[in-house]
Amino acid sequence: MARITIFSLAIVLAFLSSFASAAVVEHTFDVANFAVTRLCQSTVVTLVNNSFPGPTIQVREGDTLVVHVNNKSPYNISIHWHGVFQLNSGWADGPGYITQCPILPGNSYAYRFNVTGQEGTLWWHAHVSVLRATVYGALLIKPKLGRTYPFPRPHGEVPIILGEWWKRNPVDVETEALRTGGAFPAADAYTINGRPGDMYNCSSNETFKVTVERGRTYLLRIINAALNNQLFFKLAGHRFTVVAVDASYTKPYKTDVLVIAPGQTTDVLITANQAPGNYYMAANTYSTLGPVNDTATTALLHYATAPATAAPQMPLLPNSTDTPTAHRFSTSLRGLTTSPFWSPPPAEVDEKMFVTVGVGAEACGADEDCSTSPLGTRFRLAASMNNVSFQFPTARSMLEAFHFNVNGIYTEDFPDRPPVEFNYTDGAISANFTALWLPVRATKVKKLKYNSTVEVVLQNTAIITTENHPIHFHGFNFHVVAQGFGNFDEGRDRRSFNLVDPQERNTIGVPDGGWAVIRFRAINPGVWFVHCHLEVHLPWGLAMAFAIENGPTPSTSLPPPPSDLPRC
Repeated sequence: MARITIFSLAIVLAFLSSFASAAVVEHTFDVANFAVTRLCQSTVVTLVNNSFPGPTIQVREGDTLVVHVNNKSPYNISIHWHGVFQLNSGWADGPGYITQCPILPGNSYAYRFNVTGQEGTLWWHAHVSVLRATVYGALLIKPKLGRTYPFPRPHGEVPIILGEWWKRNPVDVETEALRTGGAFPAADAYTINGRPGDMYNCSSNETFKVTVERGRTYLLRIINAALNNQLFFKLAGHRFTVVAVDASYTKPYKTDVLVIAPGQTTDVLITANQAPGNYYMAANTYSTLGPVNDTATTALLHYATAPATAAPQMPLLPNSTDTPTAHRFSTSLRGLTTSPFWSPPPAEVDEKMFVTVGVGAEACGADEDCSTSPLGTRFRLAASMNNVSFQFPTARSMLEAFHFNVNGIYTEDFPDRPPVEFNYTDGAISANFTALWLPVRATKVKKLKYNSTVEVVLQNTAIITTENHPIHFHGFNFHVVAQGFGNFDEGRDRRSFNLVDPQERNTIGVPDGGWAVIRFRAINPGVWFVHCHLEVHLPWGLAMAFAIENGPTPSTSLPPPPSDLPRC
């Protein structure tokens, strides 16, 4: 009896200690339009607190985060906390018309949620229209007090946010692209922490610089906040040790090049072990589509004892179409099974889905000028999953409809398979399936039972074109158990599944002309958005949602919405 009492007391003390160490972290975001000078000219864009990127948020695992958002911009706004699980706080996830209606101009709203079961690098960004081009920032989750990293403590930590910059307001760029039915144009520059770097005009005096001491090790927390491009990232003369992706620890992986899709994060250790000097860190496009902006953004790694005027060394960057390098990196990562948050992938699955992702077409509207559309004057570009092009609701958010059992907002019939099976990655064959060029516009979800296990094969298609699609899942992580090129073959490819130590992510780059297989457990009740994190594809409809039923207890069920939640 004494042993049971002491054990129970230890549990209570551990709980109280954890509770006592947690904090409430508060921020205020004033969202407004400001003039920003880049590339020799001033452009009006939307920012948070007149900062580009926006404020970095730091919390410890277990903390509660409260962010007061004041919308002083002329646009509807909402903020998504990219990669945060939002357990029991699905109302705070942020995507407009999915878990909330947008915050209207002149209005305010406070997001409040607990950050639990996660450590590492995540980020936040706008989730209405194209505003995330400039409305974004880092969200860093440190271990709770008393717990350390599963790697040697670095001397310093530096967020590195990769982005894009247009010489026009991105909202105007998107409006024009949607009106004419064409693709979103390439950015005029790429950026590191909001600055284009030495390779662009009028930018050298604003290049971001990291100062290091020789012999020290540093943690770079790298985020790809770009709208439309995967990016290679290198640092001249130095190698990386990857220790985490998407706030999930990995087995240490040494490499001299990273590839990061929009929405993804990668934590790397670097050791300042080279001769004192200046070294460029640089990022350029990875894309199999052309033409693209093939310029590079740069920042400086400066050794403290080196002259500030020392000529920087430039890394040899991969070619923008170097798929072998990108695939080698993406498939070499393994989950850290000794991590405090590790859970193995489901060995058995209750639900199997085969989901095609790709580009298609839709008829031009009466008020649209499709004269510059690549598909001619009658059709504009569209996109879909299993030939369903996602239609955003407007009358009510999907999560409200889920919670209050409101009909007419969405249907629960998202298909488990595409309507037609064919040689998905053969462009010549795909071109013959013209019926699949015109997907169905609808708001469909896949309904899942609480605690069910799910396997999804994400299959790229060559309809109109192939490209790499970074698919982001809201509300939970998934394990990447396999990925490859061509058509997924059930008999052949299932033998290559890694069910021992697969990487865990919230965003997966489905290979160009290939496939990826993921598994997850549905333990987060609510409606969770799944979409391509290329901004060009979201308004085109490359998205769907999961509706996860409530569990058997109040703690496993979605709570009622906050009383001040924005309404449509």
